[in-house]
Amino acid sequence: MRFEGSKNYVATQDLRLAVNAALTLQRPLLIKGEPGTGKTMLAEEVALALGMPLLQWHIKSTTKAQQGLYEYDAVSRLRDSQLGDERVKSIENYIVHGVLWQAFESEVPTVLLIDEVDKADIEFPNDLLRELDRMEFHVYETRELVRAKHRPLVIITSNNEKELPDAFLRRCFFHYIRFPDKDTMRQIVDVHYPGIKKELVSRALEAFFQMRDVPGLKKKPSTSELLDWLKLLLAEDIPPEALHSQDTKAIIPPLHGALLKNEQDVHLFERLVFMARNNR
Repeated sequence: MRFEGSKNYVATQDLRLAVNAALTLQRPLLIKGEPGTGKTMLAEEVALALGMPLLQWHIKSTTKAQQGLYEYDAVSRLRDSQLGDERVKSIENYIVHGVLWQAFESEVPTVLLIDEVDKADIEFPNDLLRELDRMEFHVYETRELVRAKHRPLVIITSNNEKELPDAFLRRCFFHYIRFPDKDTMRQIVDVHYPGIKKELVSRALEAFFQMRDVPGLKKKPSTSELLDWLKLLLAEDIPPEALHSQDTKAIIPPLHGALLKNEQDVHLFERLVFMARNNR
């Protein structure tokens, strides 16, 4: 079983090698990169290309590792006992399976996405070490051992908001998705907007990369934001000439709200425009 990319996702050679290395080693694949570079979409496309079910666990700041295994719904059991429900006699009726349990009990191999692991508490990755390593866990309420029927391909994404523990990193195969160059970005655009005018793409990419190169930006525009911007340019029928200027570094492009996401960066561009006009 090998991942060779898909028609909906432009996977570079080193990214394909990373996915296949994780498959060979049977280790989690830890993916880092700027927000909007397609980390989450990678798991979706790998599952589609390999014909495997996809299970997704989107991590929040309040997420606990136990929730990925199972949760005991004691409140529902108490309520049912007050109502005289016969279900209360069996504690199994109140064990809610988490995504890891679902992956472990699946009759076929799955792709398990643990998305944005760095959002959770620093102890979260360590709390999953044993389960991801041994592919089993105990249900203390029922004294049951849950063991994986098939080892899932675990894809873990991180936006690098905090450092991950060394013990966790040792168990992963790591890959950093570098920001696409112009040629790769053009391929990505072609996948999402086949038949788009080449001149519009060229002008848009030129403006986009020059914007990313401006020093002092609090948040550089990402791949997903470029795609949103192009969608708006097409919807509003903005001509390519509108994206071009003699000084493209000092002009705010039309519909820039798709690219600039905070007032500091907008003000920075406004100052550049003002300075450019005064220097003419």
